[in-house]
This record gives sequence, C-alpha cells and structure tokens, in this order.
Amino acid sequence: MLVFDYRERDRRAVVYWDEADAKSAWVGIAKDMLISSTKESSAEGATAVSVPWWSFLALRPEILDLIKGFRLKSNEHFQITEAATAHLGAAHQRAIGYDQATNAVRLSDEELAEKLKAAGFVRNLTPQQTRNVKLLGALPAGATFSVPGAGKTTEALATFACRAQPEDRLLVIAPKNAFAAWDEQLDSCLPGMGAFVRLRKGDKIPGQLRADPRFMIIGYQQLARVREAISEHLAGRRVHVFLDESHRIKGRNNISTDAVLGFSHLPVSKLVMSGTPMPQAPSDLLPQFNFLFPEIKAAEENVIDLVKPIYVRTNKTELGLPPVTRLRKTLTMDPLQARLYELMKSEVAREAANALSQTGKQRFRHLGRSVARILQFVSNTALLAEEITFAHSKELAQAISEGRGPKLRYVMKRARSLAREGKKVLIWSSFVKNVEFLAEKLQDLGAVFIHGGVDAGDEDDDETREGKIRLFHDDPGVMVMVANPAAAGEGISLHTVCHHAIYLDRNFNAAQYLQSEDRIHRLGLSQNQQTTIEIVECAGTVDETVRQRLEFKVAQMADALNDSGLKIAPVPMDPDEEDEDFGGTGLDEGDVRALLASLGGGI
Repeated sequence: MLVFDYRERDRRAVVYWDEADAKSAWVGIAKDMLISSTKESSAEGATAVSVPWWSFLALRPEILDLIKGFRLKSNEHFQITEAATAHLGAAHQRAIGYDQATNAVRLSDEELAEKLKAAGFVRNLTPQQTRNVKLLGALPAGATFSVPGAGKTTEALATFACRAQPEDRLLVIAPKNAFAAWDEQLDSCLPGMGAFVRLRKGDKIPGQLRADPRFMIIGYQQLARVREAISEHLAGRRVHVFLDESHRIKGRNNISTDAVLGFSHLPVSKLVMSGTPMPQAPSDLLPQFNFLFPEIKAAEENVIDLVKPIYVRTNKTELGLPPVTRLRKTLTMDPLQARLYELMKSEVAREAANALSQTGKQRFRHLGRSVARILQFVSNTALLAEEITFAHSKELAQAISEGRGPKLRYVMKRARSLAREGKKVLIWSSFVKNVEFLAEKLQDLGAVFIHGGVDAGDEDDDETREGKIRLFHDDPGVMVMVANPAAAGEGISLHTVCHHAIYLDRNFNAAQYLQSEDRIHRLGLSQNQQTTIEIVECAGTVDETVRQRLEFKVAQMADALNDSGLKIAPVPMDPDEEDEDFGGTGLDEGDVRALLASLGGGI
C-alpha cells in the first residue's frame, strides 16, 4: 500500500510503501515523480521518500492522474493519513480561492467599508488603494506591486483588516530598514492596536513568540535562523504572513527562500509586496507565487499568467507624478585607462564563456567578482590599486597617474556646479570606496554618505544613517549625499529637498536601480517639479552593456505588469566645450551573454 503522510516536525510530505509493493509500476512512478520534483527531495530508506510539503502540494494533479490511471482504490492500494488529509483540505480551499480570483470576485464598496470599520481601521483610503483592497481583501493570498509612494503598507494593513477574524495575528517579513514604517502605519491605520514586536535576537525570539503578540515583524536573514520556531508558532495559531520587498526571496537553495516556502502552507492568509517583483526575469516571480499558492503548479513559462489575476498595482501615472528627465552623459576613457581596460576585458570574456559552460548556482560567483572589478575600474581607476593581481602593475600605476578617471572628475565637477545653483544632489555608486572617496572630496559641499557600514540609529547622531538623512534634509550647508543603492535604495525619502541624482556607476541589479531612483521621485512632488537623473558612462565599455540589460529587464517587467510608464532609457546629453576634458552585480545568464558579446567573446 502507498501511504501519503504529513510529518509535523519538519513539515514534509512522506510517501512510503510496503516492501511487497516496491516493484509495482505505480510505486516506481510515484517514487520517480517525488524524487525529480525538487532538489530538496530525500529518499528515506528503501521504502520511503520525503519532500517539502509545499512541493508536494504542487504535485497533486500528477498524483491524482496516477491514481486514476492505475485505478487505485483507497484503503486497498493507497491511504492518506489524517494529518495529510487535514492539510490537503486546507490546500483545496486555497486553490478555490485562486479560482475565485480568476473570476474577479471582489468586495463591494459597502462590504469593504463595513469590514474596515469593524476592524477599527480609521485611515481614509485613496481611490487606487480602495480599488486594490477590494480585490486583495477577498482573496486568501494576493500581491500588491504598487510603486513606492503608493501606500503599499496602508494597503497591506487594510487587507489584513478585511481578512482577519478578531484576535488573528499578523507576521510581517521585511528588510530591517522598513520596520519603523510599519510601526508608523499601524498607529495611523489601526490606532490602539499596539506596536509590532520586533523579532531581532535569535535567543529571545522563542520567548517573544510564547507571549503570543498580535503584530510581529522579522527580517529575512533573521527568519532563516529561527525558521523552526516561526513555523511552530504558525502551525498552532491563525497567523497572516505578509512579505515586504518580496523580490528578496530568490530562486531555490536560498536560505531565506527555503525558510519562507517551508511554512507557506501554514498562514491563514498571505500577501507579497514589491514595487519591483521581477527585477531580473519572470523566474523572479516563481518563489513569490509559490509562497502564495504552493498548491498551484507554476513554471517560468506560465508564472506571469498565473500572477495576473491575484495582483494589484498602482503606477506612477495614477499617482499624478511628473515625469522624470533621464540624461546619459558619455565620456571617453583616459588613454592609459583604455589600454588597461582592453587587457582586462579579454580576461573577463574568458571567465564569462567558462561560466556559461558550467551549471549550478556557483557558476557566476567568481565571474561576478571579475565583473565588479571591471565596473570599478571604469568608474575609478584607483579602486584596483589594492587588488593583489594589480598591486604591482606598471600599466595600472601609469593609469592612476592620469587621475582617477573621467567619470569621477565629471561627477565632482557636476556636483559643484549644481550646488552653486542652490541644488542639492544625490550621487549613487555601487562601490563603498567610491562612496567614501566622493564624500571626502566633496566636504566643501558638506557631503554625507550612506553605505552598508553605516548603522541605523538616532537621528540626533550625525554618524548614523538617520542622522545623515536629517543633515541632508535640514542643513543648508549639506548639499551632497553619496550613497550605495544596496544600502540606501529602500526606506529613504529625499524628494522634498533633492531633485537631481547622478549615477557614477550601476550594476545589473534592476531592483536596486529602480528603487534608488524612487528616493527622489515619489508621491508628494508638485506637477511643475522637474526631477533629473544623470547616468554617467564611459564609451565602449561595460557601462553600455549594463544600461542595455537594465532597460531590457525593466521593459520585461513593464510588459508583465501592464505599466507603460515603466521606462528608464536615458536621453544622450549634448556634448559641450566644458566637458572636453572628460573625453553584488545582479548577474544572470542573459547579462553574461550580453557581456560576453560586448567584450568581443562571441555568444
């Protein structure tokens, strides 16, 4: 007999069979189906296989076909244990919820108003938020992909108010820099409900969970460390789980992704939230959809269609934001810099070709370091001076003697020009040493900087992230902020004081780029306010490949989200006389192929 069981202690499906049936065709097919379904499958002795429960749920149609095809009879050829039956019943109800979404079953205006009032929700929703919550509130699981500034946190709390029964709990998984925003919005939307309990220290989290708080928030990295405690908590209570910046859960074999998917069948309802849900490719949507509906089988080829009935989006056009002016400044590398670049790019081309010939998640890791190095070199020649490979390079020494490169010279000159006009400027670079170097060289403009090494803290402390933001906001002597998109691309609003951003360099990470743009282009701008983004590139270099790949990825996302306003192509700046002197990379396979072609290595 074939037995389907749910193992509570590790939330896995366990399928086992009698030794007498081991040679049966249907047992062999079931075993092969389970083993090949996921890399996380595990043979447990000769007569059992286990897989994560969420993976098993996606196999239900195939298992049903197997049972029908071999005309297997319940309790004679197969058995479903009581524990498995309970979880399969819950999965069936969630699948019905997905079917309802495809038929656009929404709350009416009256139903929405009644549910929000009963829950104590007091904030007035915008027309776009009302439209979005009417769908999200009617679903067991859904997604809000609205742009920053559209009020996704308010939408999420309104959705919770619509879905929740009295005393239901809410767990939010979010980047640490978003914790404060959730506290603020909870107080504004559901006053008197208390605050989010921050699950931050691993040894204290079990005790915090035993206290059974109604509102909890935890970071993605911390979640991976305490996944068992969180899963146990979810298993015994009615908890709604929302993922903020949900694009942070990547492909399989990522510890945060595995943790989230491992308990995806336990929440009473779910929501994913991201303004950039597929920054690299449609495959970025897969773990997000798998979290929402593990019982619906999804693949890269159909995930966009599967997501369409269950997501909402408010775009920038609906917010009434004025358009962004994007400009591209193209410079010529210094002669010795260009000569050394030619030597470097041939080596990177060889590594790119080698990476494409390999398989597995490690194949781009070494290449990523080399791509970062060549991006660094184009932006700032001196960044390679400390690299062992180049420490004694005569060519590098000569290139450095020419200066740190045309891009840095241009950015510093441009920042001073804008400051003389009374305009504050935000300068972006992917590299910490660039961030610190620019802030040091622009101290005459009061420059402050933010990167991953700057701790969060009290805004009265000028050395903290919050303190530096306050200085840029409030101090008329602080005309420049230099920042790293990986550290400052989220959770910062600068649009009230700054309307000009300059990108010294960019990498292949489209989410970081889009989010960094939104620091100065978000809700609250007047219609006559011009926002300018300058992209600085060196001609004939990897900068051009990065631009082309970012434009391609954003165009893909715009098509999937039906958002015609999602475009980032910059307009070339006209050359002028005063510029004559200037003459974690997010890599995916498409980026590597484009890079290889641009470096002269073919496809």
